[in-house]
This record gives sequence, structure tokens and C-alpha cells, in this order.
Amino acid sequence: MKSFGKFLAAASFAAAAVVTMVGAGSVPARAEDAVIASIKQNGTFRVGVDATFAPFEFSQDGKKTGFDIELVEAIAKELGATKGVEWVDIDFKGLIPGLMANRFDMIASAMYITEERRKVVAFSDTYYPGGLVIMVKANNAAVKGPADLEGKTAAVQIGTKSVAHLKEHFPKTKVVEVETNAEMFGQVETGRTDVAVTGKPAAKLYAQAHPTVKVLDDQLTTEDYGFAMRKDNTELVTKVNAAIAKLKADGTYQKLVDKWFEAKK
Repeated sequence: MKSFGKFLAAASFAAAAVVTMVGAGSVPARAEDAVIASIKQNGTFRVGVDATFAPFEFSQDGKKTGFDIELVEAIAKELGATKGVEWVDIDFKGLIPGLMANRFDMIASAMYITEERRKVVAFSDTYYPGGLVIMVKANNAAVKGPADLEGKTAAVQIGTKSVAHLKEHFPKTKVVEVETNAEMFGQVETGRTDVAVTGKPAAKLYAQAHPTVKVLDDQLTTEDYGFAMRKDNTELVTKVNAAIAKLKADGTYQKLVDKWFEAKK
């Protein structure tokens, strides 16, 4: 009974405190509204990033730039962040812990949407489809998609997903393992291999600057990129998804895709 009495006393005190706060008009916003309320009050959207992965996010002339950077800046405007994005720099491995510790309110750092991560965070809708792709010479008419890989030679970077994927799914393709991306792409450009198989962002970035090669539309795998947020910020997730949809509808999104992945320099 003594313990129960203490519980009642504590509960009464808590209830009185809530009543006092209501009377003072200082009840905190609901968890799912907290970030939106902060954006409206402060004019900034706090976003965590590891700006070391071109073309998504990287530093150039002392300033952050890249596909993610420009897309999030556009999203921030749609959310009402009049002062823009407050970028919080952090190593990739520390991004989710930093998000959960409220150091920032969203992660924008070329993060794959995975079931393991979904256990901890909420993801936006897919904002860019990654995965493994095939690169060929621009004039290569023999390889039009994955079905044409049989009997061909494929350059891959040693230790990457490409190696295991080709050996498992395309056993009749001769795999040529090299140390670096530059060597891998060079194998295709010089004709030493028929194709290169690598991640879509790296392939698109290289092809953008080297018109002698092209990336085929049919992907070998798809691994979607998403923006991560805390699970209790449901309104933020909804508004970010709405912003992505609007930017796709009005052409802003495609302009960024063209700029960072498709356009030839």
C-alpha cells in the first residue's frame, strides 16, 4: 500500500504539472509534429550527411554539392524552411545513431532502404533507384541487356557485389577482376572486356564525362535510395514524400537527375 500511495502521489503531481502546462499554453507539440514545428519556428531543416560520395553528396570549392544536396534543398523549401538546410556532418556509420539522438531530423547520404534499417528508422519513398548496371562501349550493339551477358567478358572491381552476382547468376560470363573503378572502366573503353558491371551511381557519373561508353537501362539488381527519419515523425515522412512527388511532377527532380547522372559534359 505504501508503494501504491507513492504511485498515486507521483501520478497526481504529473497530472497537476500537465494542467499547469496547458494553462500556460506550453504543451509541447506531438512527437510527429515536432520537426515540422521546429522548421516553422526556426526556418531551418536539420539534415545529417556524410558528404564523401559523389555524385550524391561531396564537397567542391569548400561547399557541399551533389544530387542529394540539391534535392534536399528543394525539399526543404517545400517544407517551409525559409533559411534552408542546416547540414550536420557525420561519418556514415554514425548517421542512424545521430538521428536517433536528435542531432538532426533526416538522413540524406545515399542510404539504401533495407529491412534491417527499417527496424530502426522510417524511410521516405524511393528517391533514386540504385543497384548493379551494365556499362558497354557506346557503339556496342551486341549487348542490349542482362540476357546478352552469356559468353561475354565482364570487368568488375574485386571484392564488390558484382563479382558474386555474376558468378551466381551468369556462370557462363567470364569475370575479369581488377583493383579500381578506373581500371574497370578502362577495360571496356579499350575493348579488353565486353562490359563492366558496377553500381549505378558510379557508372552514370563516369558515362556522363566519357561519351565513349554508355550504361544500359535494364539493371541487374535494384537497391533503392531513401531519406531516413525517426519513426515517430510520421508527419515529416508524409510531407517529405509529398515534396518528392511534387518535385517529380513539376520537372525539378528530372532536371537534377539529368544534371548529376544523365547529361553529357
